[in-house]
Formats: sequence, C-alpha cells, structure tokens
Amino acid sequence: MLSSLLKTAVAVIVLSVPAGAVFAQTPPSGETLFRQRCGSCHTAQGTQNRMGPALQGVVGRRAGTVQGYNYSPALRSWGQNWTAANLERYLAGPRDTVPGTKMSIVAPSPAQRAEIIRYLQTQR
Repeated sequence: MLSSLLKTAVAVIVLSVPAGAVFAQTPPSGETLFRQRCGSCHTAQGTQNRMGPALQGVVGRRAGTVQGYNYSPALRSWGQNWTAANLERYLAGPRDTVPGTKMSIVAPSPAQRAEIIRYLQTQR
C-alpha cells in the first residue's frame, strides 16, 4: 500500500511540473559567450591587444584602427564602422565579409552572435 501511495505521489509531482522545466537552462550571457568564443584572442575590457585587437569600445569604431595592432591590409582598407549589423555579418563569416582578414573563427549561432554583440555594446 505504501508503495502504491509513493508511486501516486511521484506521478502527481512529475505531472505538475511544466513541460520542459526539468531540462530548461538559462542561456549563457553575452559576457560568458564572449569569454568562451572570443576571449582567447580578444579582450573587451581595457586596451591590451592579444592575438586579436582589444574590443573595448568596438561598437561605433572604424574597423582596423586600434593602436598597436597589426591588422590585415583587407581590414584596414575595408572602410566600415563596427555597427551591430556589421558585427553580425563579420561574426557569421569574417572571411566572407572581409576577404583577406586574419580572423577565421565563426560564431555560427545567430542567437549567440546577438548576445555577444549586446555584450560588446556595453563595453565602452
């Protein structure tokens, strides 16, 4: 009898949990995604260049203009500012957007690119 009551109680609890709630996860923040996907080559805080240029203040800045970083000729002559739309295109396919750029890392997920760009917009 106790076993039957226990099974009923477990069934009630399981059925009362909204579908998907057991496996729901909070998506990673833009900062976390930046650290995971970009942080080994770039910094978003400060002016320290790494393998890639420092990205603090990147949104609105002219591409290829960080002091002390050796950009590819292609990126230096691209002539664009880093808007959210340009960052979206570049992160989706850097070498398609700016043929001849050094960057080869792609962020394939549109949702993750959006989070990374939102984070970069906060790094002034």
